[in-house]
Amino acid sequence: MTTQAYSADFDVRTFGAKADGKTDDTKSAWMKACAADTPSKVVIGSWDYMVGSLSFEGPCKNKVTVHLEGTFKAPEDPKQLQNSQNGWVIFRNVDGLNVLGGGTLDGQGALAWSQNNCATTGKCNSIANVVFASLTNSRIQELTSRDSKFFHMTIMNCKNLTLQGIKTASILTESTLADHWSRYKNRGRLCFDRQSVEIEDVTCGSGHGISIGSLGRYHDEQPVYGITVRNATITGTSNGVRIKTWPASPSGIASNVHFEDITMKNVSNPVLIDQEYCPYGRCQAKMPSRVKISNLSFKRIHATSATQVAVKLACSRAIPCSNVSVEDVYLT
Repeated sequence: MTTQAYSADFDVRTFGAKADGKTDDTKSAWMKACAADTPSKVVIGSWDYMVGSLSFEGPCKNKVTVHLEGTFKAPEDPKQLQNSQNGWVIFRNVDGLNVLGGGTLDGQGALAWSQNNCATTGKCNSIANVVFASLTNSRIQELTSRDSKFFHMTIMNCKNLTLQGIKTASILTESTLADHWSRYKNRGRLCFDRQSVEIEDVTCGSGHGISIGSLGRYHDEQPVYGITVRNATITGTSNGVRIKTWPASPSGIASNVHFEDITMKNVSNPVLIDQEYCPYGRCQAKMPSRVKISNLSFKRIHATSATQVAVKLACSRAIPCSNVSVEDVYLT
């Protein structure tokens, strides 16, 4: 591994951040780092920062590393983030972004979840703890998302993106969710779209598990292609690893998706393809999904199942799944 040379370290405290856990520290050193002609680093030390809506926008002139050691804390009242474009902390349109340092994004989501009425209305606030949008050749490492107001992470329109050592933590309810991938605003966890996304060393607990989808709710959705999840530990969730699509959907594609080396403990529905996904009965359940799932694999999975049905592959009646591989799966 080569050592990265930086043109400068931009410490957020020199740009007005008080790091007292009370004052809004939205201002950052990002603009200076992004404008640097050579690789640069934004340094966010190991303190607590109260942060309103925060956007790290590119394009940047060169590679930028965000070294986050501390904890960002969101406003407790979700109304203070109403203009946040569905994300509290947003990284957008950057080539060669690195986020590392072992920091935490604390969404302080208790109030938001007490105000949500998903089961009755099908509507919730849609504020993600962090959004990664239109990133290329980038890496996110050792980042913890805690007590989100809705999604933990949303990842859209990214290419050649690696996530490693990601943790999600919730001390609220299962509805705080864990991980979810698609392009649009679905109830979920960690949101993914586009190509060549690798997720490694993920730990999930008290949520919905690791899901791709739900897909096929909207017209003109981009295809989901080239997603690999490996070396994950999932504990006590309502699902394990799954891909889900809406019935009565427009045409869509999910291909080259792989779940590998997964350990689960006391997880319901450990391995699941659900092309009849219909939460709260708000869909035309009798009409089949038209999302084509192909080249999907579940490999080297060890799990203790909390439900009698440990593997369920419910593919579309109209467009059946193709080339689905289940190998070296051990379930108790």
